[in-house]
Formats: sequence, C-alpha cells, structure tokens
Amino acid sequence: MNNESTGSNALIQAEASSQPPSRRAAGAGPFAPSAALVTGASRGLGAALARELARRGAKVVLVARERAPLEAVAAEITAQGGVAHALAADIGDKGQTHAIAGAAAALVGPIDLLIHNASTLGRTPLPILLDTECEDLGRVLEVNVVGPFRLTKVVAGAMALRRRGVVVHISSDAAVNAYPRWGAYGVSKAALDHLSRTWAAELEGTGVSFYAVDPGEMDTRMHAKAIPDADPSTLANPADVARRIVGLVVRAGEVPSGARLEAARLPEAP
Repeated sequence: MNNESTGSNALIQAEASSQPPSRRAAGAGPFAPSAALVTGASRGLGAALARELARRGAKVVLVARERAPLEAVAAEITAQGGVAHALAADIGDKGQTHAIAGAAAALVGPIDLLIHNASTLGRTPLPILLDTECEDLGRVLEVNVVGPFRLTKVVAGAMALRRRGVVVHISSDAAVNAYPRWGAYGVSKAALDHLSRTWAAELEGTGVSFYAVDPGEMDTRMHAKAIPDADPSTLANPADVARRIVGLVVRAGEVPSGARLEAARLPEAP
C-alpha cells in the first residue's frame, strides 16, 4: 500500500487538526441533521426516510429519476410544514453527480446527512448469473456502488472540513448471503458494504460517520418486482424501518463508524 497522503487527505487532516474536537465525536449529544440528501426518495424506504427526517426538523432534498412521484412526496412533506425539495436525477449518471450535490447544497445549505437509498435490481425476473448480460451487471454496479461512491466523494470532503456529517448506505442481506438469481444485486450490495467500511477507515477522526444498514424485507415496489408472490403482510412497513434508521443517525456518535447493522435490531428514534 502507498502510505503517502493524497492532496485531498492532507488538506482534510490539516484543517481537522486546526479545529476543536467535534462535539458529536466526543459523544456529548445526539446528532441532529439540518440538511439531508436522500436518494431513491420517490417511494418506499427513501420517501419514508425523507418524511421522518423532515418531521424531525431537517431540510431534505429528495433525489430520484421519476419526477412526478418525487414531487408528490416533496409536496406532501411541505404541506405538513416540513422543508423538502424534489431533484429529478439519475444517481447512476456520472455527469449528474456534481449537479446533484451542488443543487442540494444551494437548496438547503451544506449537507450533513447523506443517505444512499437509490438502488436497482437489474433485469426482472431476476436471472441466474450465467444469463446475466454484462451490460445489466454494469448498470446495477453503476447505480448501487459507483453512483454512491461518486456522490460521497463530492459531499464527504466538505463534511470532514466541517467535522460534521453522517453517510448511510442502504444494504441488503443479499450482501452477506448468496441467493440464486440475486447475483448482480448481491455483488453490488457486498461492494457497497465494503465501500462504507473503507470510507470509515480513511476518514476516521474527521467527525464523519459511515454506516451500512440492512433494512430487511419491506413492503415496497422493488420487493414486489423481485418476489411477486410474497405476502405483503409478512413484510416490514418502510415507515417503521425509516424510524429505526433515523434512530441510528441520531445516535451516530455512540455507534462505531464503519458498522454494518440490521434495521430490525435498531431502536426507533426517540
């Protein structure tokens, strides 16, 4: 390994050393996000997370590809007294990364919570790996791994300079268990987990925490596409899962950065 610091790392460390220790890192109080960016927020868990964060006072930027449902969620939050902005964009498109980050900061100020919820299964019905086209695997990796990497790369440096921030990667049990026909998705989520751990190791001591969270099986459109015959009554409500993930965010200073957690084992936000 090369132990020489890059220019970005040297700048972050130099700035961090000149700042007083972060209050959250010292465990002195809960983390209350003021400006959140949530991807995949037009429905399901992403929409539930945006609603819960806005309810708790965060200004939220919602990102997804489909404009109409995205704007509907933002309008619902606004009607209930929250602050929410819809930003129609594709996290898997490299050319949109800086536009997403820049627009989000312009709308709500410096982002201190980034939740990577946007995800794709790839082609459905889910094929076995031998029948998976290279282009389909590439698209899954682009949306589920490379897109989050690019967006974090743009946002996390500024978080580190401010010594304040939380990044949450929404994972899956397919990241740690090999299920037939879930190959492309599982590989992408396993890579996302390790990406989260690596970010945590590299930005240790900067005041930025990274987590991977397995939300469990939820009653969502994505789950219905993957397993059409599943009984919705056996699946978790995304709103319940969102409250548990927000509970983790609030307790970020108490939970080691880089941890991989199951939402079902997390307490709800107080």
